[in-house]
Amino acid sequence: MTACGQQPDGVPLRAATVADLPLPQPSYDRSQVTVGIVHLGVGGFHRAHEAVFVDRLLSAGATDWGICGVGTQPADRRMRDVLRAQDGLYTVLLKHPDGRIEPQVIGSLVEYLYAPDDPEEVVERLAAATTRLVSLTITEGGYLVDPLTGVFRPDEPAVQLDLQPGSQPTTVFGLVVEALARRRDRGTPPFTVLSCDNVPQNGEIARTAFSGFAALRDPELGEWVRSRVLFPSSMVDRITPATTDADRDLLASRFGVRDAWPVVCEPYLQWVLEDGSSAAGPAWEDVGVQVVEDVHPYELMKLRLLNAGHQALGYLGYLAGYRYTDEACGDPVLTGFLLDYMELEATPTLRPVPGVDLPAYSRSLLERFGNPAVRDALSRLCAESSDRIATFLLPVVREQLARGGDVRRSALVCAAWARYAEGVDEQGSPIEVVDRLLETVREAAAAQRDDPTAFLRQVGVFGELASDPVFSAAFVEHLRSLHEHGARATVERLVAAAR
Repeated sequence: MTACGQQPDGVPLRAATVADLPLPQPSYDRSQVTVGIVHLGVGGFHRAHEAVFVDRLLSAGATDWGICGVGTQPADRRMRDVLRAQDGLYTVLLKHPDGRIEPQVIGSLVEYLYAPDDPEEVVERLAAATTRLVSLTITEGGYLVDPLTGVFRPDEPAVQLDLQPGSQPTTVFGLVVEALARRRDRGTPPFTVLSCDNVPQNGEIARTAFSGFAALRDPELGEWVRSRVLFPSSMVDRITPATTDADRDLLASRFGVRDAWPVVCEPYLQWVLEDGSSAAGPAWEDVGVQVVEDVHPYELMKLRLLNAGHQALGYLGYLAGYRYTDEACGDPVLTGFLLDYMELEATPTLRPVPGVDLPAYSRSLLERFGNPAVRDALSRLCAESSDRIATFLLPVVREQLARGGDVRRSALVCAAWARYAEGVDEQGSPIEVVDRLLETVREAAAAQRDDPTAFLRQVGVFGELASDPVFSAAFVEHLRSLHEHGARATVERLVAAAR
């Protein structure tokens, strides 16, 4: 690690230096690239996923599909500053399980706008006729669609402000809908809105959110958005842990490049996109995107095996004393439990996936989770649990209950989240719980030692499941065991009882 305040060795990454750096880099002239995509929510995942595919498009000559990134949150200021200092360039560090590292400079982000600096500039970039695709990574909970009712919830204060007549938009919904309204008024065709978030049927969820916001502003505009704007579904996949100072130092010391915010990822890369998503879209299939008629089987596979698998490993692994996924995957008790969850509870709820052997896919996930070079923090997997559990795991529970299937492992994952949410681990050390509904989650977790179903009665997350006798009984039994015996022993007891 570099000492505090000390700059690591290496040449700073920017347009003036990139040609002399010893890394694979854009083969195209970035000065000739124009913006065709606006992406809202530029983080590590977008830069390791969609931006990589777009970099391939640009290399193939489709230079009218550059990306303008947009940030809307206070935390996005740092991304603004880094990307502007580096002329939009950054490095992807591909980390293989055998220790090999493949760095590559990505050039597809040719512009970055921070909405609080100038909301009007963002709206006009969205409204420009050259913008044909608006893509999103705004998190699972960012769509504000109630998981139980399927209705857009305009209850966030910033959304309420955006709905006031004459207000200057600040939220994703306000910015996008204002741009769509201007395009409608100018006779410019609407852009396509593409969700790249881990949400079931993310295209329809995005349609519900944006048309719902538009309808609250103007019912006719809401109907126009619902009927005229394309909202394709997609499945996105690449494990992308948070960048660390060690990653920056490695890039500088081994490759001679100073990048303030490289992105780290695994070799695996997949994007499944709904066919017919845009009549004027780029040739995604030429750069490795799977374009299919029905994304839903792929989507369910990924959400209920990979994403829910991360939840299964995250809380139990953290409570058992591990801090990284590869460490937890080195424990055969936890990996045995995870495989049993995938095989016995998740897979029975899936539809056949064309060209995919589901048991083999499940086994491959253990290899990916166990990649020692990626070092994905369990705390990252345990963040925003009220959104992730509701999205990834509870649909499995409901389908299994409806068909009379086993839910004991899913109930243990939920109980482990409840135990984790108490904010203290099994060694007495504090846990930093990160959740959009933090106060509600904390209050429920604090009550559960005396009231063991208190956590399940968070209706906004669990809905009716607190009153289901099978699920609630399993949850209470596991929570008691987690308190009395700890996470690893509880997993061992369940695995043994199920054999």
